[in-house]
Amino acid sequence: MLKMKRFGKKPVQGKPKESEDYMPDNKDENTSAGNEEIAGGDHEVEEFDSKQIEIEAEPTGEESEMTDAADTDDDSEPDETDDDGSDESQKKLAALQSEVSESRDKYLRLAAEFDNYRKRTLREKSELIQTAGESLLIDILPVIDDFERGLEQASKTEDMDAVRTGMGLIYSKLKDFLTNNGVKEIEAIHEPFDTDWHEAVTNIPAPSDDMKGKIVDVIQKGYKLHEKVIRYPKVVVGE
Repeated sequence: MLKMKRFGKKPVQGKPKESEDYMPDNKDENTSAGNEEIAGGDHEVEEFDSKQIEIEAEPTGEESEMTDAADTDDDSEPDETDDDGSDESQKKLAALQSEVSESRDKYLRLAAEFDNYRKRTLREKSELIQTAGESLLIDILPVIDDFERGLEQASKTEDMDAVRTGMGLIYSKLKDFLTNNGVKEIEAIHEPFDTDWHEAVTNIPAPSDDMKGKIVDVIQKGYKLHEKVIRYPKVVVGE
């Protein structure tokens, strides 16, 4: 804003106005009065000169338009920057929301797949428990058939030798069936007593010195499935 200082002009000391009634005889008085007026005028000039009047210059039309345009530019620049920052923030937010959505979808799919796997595993385990002996039972059915035919023939015939022969065949067939399925008899008679494989029922005096600590008799046979004991043989140990 422009400020201009304008000083007042000093009043011109005027000459006393001559009138028609001017008389030379009053010259001294008029001269004295004029001097007083001049003196007074000089005093007023000094007071007028000491005052400074500040006038604020108003901008012209062109200057006003230029100022408004500058203000508009100044105001518009931060807005464009803010818009750019806002757009970038919106893009970042949209990207993060997309990542969260994808992660959530993957989590839900994984949880669903795991739940399906768990249910399927439980179902298969239950079916396996229920049908674990299916193949075993299928293989033992022929032995049952042989027993039924042998009992039927034993009731009709008086030849006991034929009955014993038939029972021996069925027994051999049953042992083969057990062997084929990994079931074997645990050898115990005349074997050294081993707590990992045998179950002692009682102790008796050994019939000979070489039978001390060995199995003298087997009360009940034992079996193992592969290398696992499924039934311990009950034995009598000599001492």
